[in-house]
Amino acid sequence: MKEIFKKFDMALCRGDINRKTAEIIMNWEKNDTPEIWRLLYSCIDVTSLNTGDSDENIWAMVEKVNEFDNIYSDMNNVSSICVYPNFVKTVKEMLRTNVKITSVAGGFPSSQTFMEIKIAEISLAIADGADELDVVMNCSKFFERNFQEVYEEIAEIKNVCGDTRLKIILETGLLKEFSDIRKAAILSMCAGADFIKTSTGKIYAGAKPESVYVMCEAIKEYYEQYHKKVGLKVSGGICTTQEAVKYYTLVKEILGMEYLTPEYFRIGSSSLSDNILQILQEVD
Repeated sequence: MKEIFKKFDMALCRGDINRKTAEIIMNWEKNDTPEIWRLLYSCIDVTSLNTGDSDENIWAMVEKVNEFDNIYSDMNNVSSICVYPNFVKTVKEMLRTNVKITSVAGGFPSSQTFMEIKIAEISLAIADGADELDVVMNCSKFFERNFQEVYEEIAEIKNVCGDTRLKIILETGLLKEFSDIRKAAILSMCAGADFIKTSTGKIYAGAKPESVYVMCEAIKEYYEQYHKKVGLKVSGGICTTQEAVKYYTLVKEILGMEYLTPEYFRIGSSSLSDNILQILQEVD
């Protein structure tokens, strides 16, 4: 892992990152338009990850997605529906659109379980119809500085996923130092992650603009090194269009418009989709 890290600039200054992030997002209102709201809607992984989830409330969520195209013919639907692995089959049986199915797996949200259990859960989710997997990085091994083991675990998971899109959750609220966020991002991408994701939204603080700035810079430098695009998923406490537009502004400034499609940019949220539709109705 030392050889991999040597290829990247690890010298990060907290003050510089805070300043640069603030400078970028201070212009967010320029992007606060109905056109951008519609684009952001298409990048949402509409999410239900609750202890009390049941077939009934998952059916209701899927039915809203199914009905969307009939009601909003001038907009693209959400990108995916994100659920616990035991509900993947429920979504698959009900879904009547080309919206993808995302499953959290691998001991979500803590990643504290046996590797055999992680692999079994991921395999079962894929067998039931998951198109994408959101899996938490092994943070305990990361904090032990056992980077090789973290790398090998992600690589093994990606091998099991095959063509199924793998999003690795860094849990940035737990990674207090920006240098750790950068290392976790680089390690995950080099191990085969198709996306890097900020947070579970369950245990620690969710997405923060400064953390997303660091992740965007890592994605940019990874592309410069390996000529492979890796996507970004922002998750954890994003409810309003204002918050979503600020993250859009960061990605646009650092990575460019080519990353602002569902192929490379996602927002995980349980309420943002409804809020965007409401504000669009208010301005129409």
